[in-house]
Formats: sequence, C-alpha cells, structure tokens
Amino acid sequence: MHPSPPDALEAIFNPTSIAVIGASDTFGKWGHRMVDRPLKTGYQGPIYPINPHKKEILGLAAYPSVGDVPGHIDLAVITTPTATVPDLLKGCAAKGIKGAVVITAGFAETGEAGRRLENEMMAVARGEGIRIVGPNCMGIFSASGRLSLCFPEAPKSGSISFVSQSGTFGVSIAQEAAAQGYGLSKFVSIGNQADLGVADYVEYLADDPETHVIALYVEGFKDGERFFQVARRAIRKKPIVIYKAGRSEAAERAALSHTASVAGSSIVFDNICRQIGLLQVRESFHLFEMAQALAGLPLPNGNRVAILGSGGQGVVGTDACAALGLELPRLDPETAARLSALLPSHAPPARNPVDFAGATRTAMQEAEIIEQFLRLDYIDGVISNVPVSPQLFDSHLVVDRSATDHPPHIQASIDGGARYAALPGKYGKPVICLRFANLENDIMEEMLGEGGIPVYSSPEQCARAMYALAHYSQVRRKK
Repeated sequence: MHPSPPDALEAIFNPTSIAVIGASDTFGKWGHRMVDRPLKTGYQGPIYPINPHKKEILGLAAYPSVGDVPGHIDLAVITTPTATVPDLLKGCAAKGIKGAVVITAGFAETGEAGRRLENEMMAVARGEGIRIVGPNCMGIFSASGRLSLCFPEAPKSGSISFVSQSGTFGVSIAQEAAAQGYGLSKFVSIGNQADLGVADYVEYLADDPETHVIALYVEGFKDGERFFQVARRAIRKKPIVIYKAGRSEAAERAALSHTASVAGSSIVFDNICRQIGLLQVRESFHLFEMAQALAGLPLPNGNRVAILGSGGQGVVGTDACAALGLELPRLDPETAARLSALLPSHAPPARNPVDFAGATRTAMQEAEIIEQFLRLDYIDGVISNVPVSPQLFDSHLVVDRSATDHPPHIQASIDGGARYAALPGKYGKPVICLRFANLENDIMEEMLGEGGIPVYSSPEQCARAMYALAHYSQVRRKK
C-alpha cells in the first residue's frame, strides 16, 4: 500500500528516527550536512549514518546499509548519486521505511535521461509503498519534529509553514524571514515533485494544528486541477499566501530546467486564485509580511482602517492603503473632538489619519487613542507606530519586566505597552505597527509580539499586512 500523503507526511515531518544514506564526514558534502544539521539543531531521535566505507561519522556509529541498522527507521534522507536511488529505495522498503527525502539532483530537470531515472525511482517507490520528498531538493524543517535538514541553525518556532519549489531560493527567503523575527512551523523544499506535490503538502498543512498560515513559492504544478481542489477546501480552514514564479516566457523556460515544471498560463492561474480566495503576492518576501499578520491577529469585519502616526507616516500610509482598496473613513465630530483633546496643543485637529505632529508622547497616550479607534463600529483595524520605548532615550537600558522597583516613567511605559498589546484580543480587531527605530531587545516590540501584533519597517508593509487580513476575512465570509 502507498501511504496517503497526510499519513506519510506526519512520519516525514515528525520522525522518531532518521537514516542518512550517503552520510559523509567530509565537510561541505550533502552527506555531511544531512548528519551535521540535525545534530546541531536539536533533533531528539536516533540518527543512523549509512556509509559502507565508514565505521563512524561525526561521532555516530555508521552502518553499511539501512538493513544493518538495529533500530526502526521512520525517514530516509538520500544524498547518493542519481543512478543508485532506485535500488536504495528497495532497501528502505525492506526495512519498513515509509518516507524518503531525496536530496539528489540529476533527474527530470536535466532532460530525457534524467526523466527515465526519475520514472524508475517512482516505479520502485509506488511498488514498495514509500513516499518521496523531492528529488532535487534541499530538505525539510519541522519545529514540532525538532528536525532541520535545510537550515544550519534552527529558525524561530512559529505558526507559518512555507512550501517552496526552489531549494536555495526558498531557504534564503526563510532564513531572511527568521533573521527578521518571523517564526516557522514547517518548511519543505519540494524540488521536482516526482511524488508528493504542492497539493499534498497543502492538504497535510490544512489539518496541521501547528500551522496557522500556509505560504507557497511555486513555479508549476504536476497536477494543477488537484491543487486547486485541495486549496479550495484548505482555504476554509486557514489562509494561503502564494507567490507564483515563471510568469514570463523566459521564466517558464527557467522553471522547466530548474524543477522540471511547466509553469502554465498566468492569466488562468490568476483567475482561479481569485475565485478560490488564494492571496497572491508579486514579490517573494511579501509572503512572510502578509503571513505574519494572518498568523497572530483577529480578522477585521471589513476594510476600514484608521492610522495614527506623525506627518509623512500618515500620508504615505494613506496612499498605500488606498492603492490596496483599504478605506480610511472620516471621523465623526464627537470622536474627532475626543481624540483632539488627547493630542498636543500644536497638533492639527484629529482626522483620519491622526497626526501626533512629532510630539513626544507616552505608550499610555498612544494606547488610549488606539482604543478610541477600536471602539468605533466603522473602524475595522488600526495601523500605528510602535509605542515609544524608554530605551529610545537610553540605548543601553535593559528593562526587566518582572522587577517591581522600576522608576515611575519605566513602569508607566510598561503599563502602556501592556495595555496596547492587549487591544486586538480585547476588541477582536487587528492592530499593526510601524517601527521607527531598530532597538536591540526593544521591550515594546517584545510586548507587542506577545499580543500577536506584527511590527514592520515601512508604511507599505503595514498596508499590505492589513490588506491580507481584510482579504482573508472576506474569503471566510463567502465560504
């Protein structure tokens, strides 16, 4: 029996033990990386290096074949030359292994000879009941499985799962996302999709409790019809953000030689995504900007936004929101008067956006204005700046929130930040923040993160994040 994709992927993402076939003690080789990375990133299960010429690799006992391993093996990681893979899979099947990550390249992406080898590999896999990630891939990451084959350092754990058809490019995006504080639940470099395809991963992740948002980088599909059928069901459970590459004629040729994928008609793809409700992005890193907001914030009831900021922040933010179809309603006279009373005397009368006019304010004052916005039935979400931190005025200041003897201004800042961070949960509406200063270990960003409030570096990023929330909210209302 060929295991179903969900059953197979559970063993692949959460294996109790792994075997690395082609393991090596030579730095830089894939067989070295596939042993070294799990060892250094906290994998808890047994790792069995397979190499007939070695007794030990990186301090672990090595074995001539998987059949010689005394224990059970959930997952095989294969790094050996292309022609060896079919026979190695037969040995894996005899051992009872149900899943394999085939790192090895040189299959269908290289031409007809490679395609024949890929077909031979798949004939063995289907006949023996083994599911394949790849080939021509860079591996997987699973926070729940504490397994990293693709990252030398485990990224921050989170609730975004990222499926990438490109290995190097996908890993680079994911590493940059991790460096900026985005958290990953799972990552998979899917390569040629000889067996498991985009649809299989989406189907699995739709029911994965550790995944709140699915992000996809795709160049083409082996079975586009099945992908859209699965995505239509999955979108009812959680948002899907997708970057579709291979849109130009030249890029289609590149996709074919990269992962043996036919990119297909961009116009047809766009129309189907629109019908289903998939959230498309036009730049690769927008995947994570939008996914971060979708991962931690409540969905708005509509697309009506309020902005609190200073001068140009409000102007640029308003343009960015308008370009995405987000509305900035006029404030009613009573609310405008109430907010104006909270602003410095030299500030202009409160409108939307509301301008602090560059004045120094406290986190508590900002929280009060945001709360006034959230109480309005005609405001669905708020974009503001990160509340003023005491560390802004003393970059060497380290704030211990558990202490009870803070100076009054520090305690007031902590209290204001805590009130601010609790607002999305209190009102069931999203709040998104713009960072003005990169402060190391900023107490305010730390508190905002605990409240699920994402922090971005530009007004345009904030607008895209709010658009993603409004888009998915509309999708959910239609389902």
